[in-house]
Amino acid sequence: MGFGHRFRILVLAFILSFSFVLLTPGASQAQSWLQLLFQGIQYLQLANLSDQQEVNLGQQVHQQFLTQRQVRPLPQKQIQEYVNAMGQRLAATSSRPEIPYHFLVVADNAVNAFATMGGYVYINRGLMKLAENEAELAGVVAHEIAHIAARHSVNRMKDIALSQGLMTAAGLRSNTLVQMMVQMGVNLPMSREAELEADELGLENLIRAGYAPIGMVTFMTKLQSRGPSPPEFLSTHPLSQNRVRALRSQLPLNGAEEGDGLDSQSYRAIAEKL
Repeated sequence: MGFGHRFRILVLAFILSFSFVLLTPGASQAQSWLQLLFQGIQYLQLANLSDQQEVNLGQQVHQQFLTQRQVRPLPQKQIQEYVNAMGQRLAATSSRPEIPYHFLVVADNAVNAFATMGGYVYINRGLMKLAENEAELAGVVAHEIAHIAARHSVNRMKDIALSQGLMTAAGLRSNTLVQMMVQMGVNLPMSREAELEADELGLENLIRAGYAPIGMVTFMTKLQSRGPSPPEFLSTHPLSQNRVRALRSQLPLNGAEEGDGLDSQSYRAIAEKL
């Protein structure tokens, strides 16, 4: 009897024995183990999304945002081009420059910004109005790029899919992932750990891109001091004195105010068009 024939017999025996387990009174236990196996495989699949798969999902999420009117692009072309140029400058010096990035100014007066997987960053008009200069706005954009570079949305997606029992033997459908990401982008905050990491990575990138790093700190401080009713930005980006203190501790000893973006007058000339 050849090795190939013996191997086929062993495989058949394993299948028959496994089928027997499923048909015994303990079948529910066996099925639960099978379910865990499927969940584990799908968890690994989500954790190992390729760049192209992530970009494709990000594109679908963006289209859903537009279709459902979750975001409404600001009509001023000059503003969109201004923020896109800034964003592309920061994306090029990020730790993940190989994917395409898209930056959209949203016609919303709430002070907010967020990012989704695949390179999509959304900045509200209200946040741009609050910024004092380009360095402050660049600090926010660098923070959002850092979320993408660190794949925070992907990590959060797989954790939510597992916790909500969305991983089944039938697999996770693409439209299920997209709808989950739409809700995550609009309603669900990042973890504090993810925010702190995005602060650190964003500040490092801000410096690499040639912007004055003090802008990131002054804007965070400005948000913190807005009174008893925090802006919407803080509902999705938990802020604390410790977080601002951590940013200050990461500033270079000399040169925190060295770099581009501190000309308030030129920035106001742009912001007045909002």
